[in-house]
Amino acid sequence: MVARQPELEPVSIANGGMAPGLNNPLGARALYIHEGNRDTIYRIHGNPEFWTIGRAVSSGCIRMINQDVIHLAENVREGSGIVVIADPSMSHLMVG
Repeated sequence: MVARQPELEPVSIANGGMAPGLNNPLGARALYIHEGNRDTIYRIHGNPEFWTIGRAVSSGCIRMINQDVIHLAENVREGSGIVVIADPSMSHLMVG
């Protein structure tokens, strides 16, 4: 949103944004996935509801348990490429 409307203040805890943590639906961390300079709206993020990992319950984000996404966020450089590989055992959940 800020890229399309640069006059907007970035979301922060101070202006009503939600802090990372157990009550945040994006979990402890969220890595934003861009294609070039465009935000894809997809994220790799933590999830406070660990029992939902591996189930098709999101809108396309890659959800991880919080400890794993914290580790990933601490060890991946900004701008790194990603490759998402479909798991054939999950094909029954695919749409389209």
